[in-house]
Amino acid sequence: MKIAYAEIPASDRYKLMAQSVVPRPIAWIVTEDEGVLNLAPFSYFTPLSSEPATLIVSVGHRPDGTPKDTLANLRKQGRCTLCLVSPALLEPMHYSSAALSPQESEAERFDIPMHDVFEGFPPMVEGAPTAFACTLLQEVDLEGSKTRPLILQIEAQYLDEGCIADREHLYLDCDLIARVGPHYAKLGERIEAPEIPDR
Repeated sequence: MKIAYAEIPASDRYKLMAQSVVPRPIAWIVTEDEGVLNLAPFSYFTPLSSEPATLIVSVGHRPDGTPKDTLANLRKQGRCTLCLVSPALLEPMHYSSAALSPQESEAERFDIPMHDVFEGFPPMVEGAPTAFACTLLQEVDLEGSKTRPLILQIEAQYLDEGCIADREHLYLDCDLIARVGPHYAKLGERIEAPEIPDR
């Protein structure tokens, strides 16, 4: 079966992409404006480069065409704290995807504890296994798209001590939640990479 993307609607493309590119990590992004904390999860998200240290996340617009709070706040403040999601945080993360007004904080509405870790950046979600302090480096103008890919530069990273498997070699072992199509998932069995044979 071959599917020509030009011949199907964007909603069907989304379904196919979201169920084929798996698992997708979840960026739980905290931004702030006028003292109001905004928390929002995004699964069109991945590392981009280690030099410069960058991540990319695609942020959509509201149904009326106005920017979502994350995009509006990043354009205004230029900073965010990006948290990864542990199984214990799955429920509040999912709740925070609800559409609230810009004047209402998901942290307050859903009783999500926060704490300050990075000076000059929004607080991180308490209990997140790892988080990044990021600045907005660049917006990508994706012609014809209703989403805005944002390139975020990593300024600092927080790691829970329980995630550090080997401090000397910087090996991590974090239990994280991913998105698989319309569902959430944990990573299953981890498989050792086979050795590449000599030729």
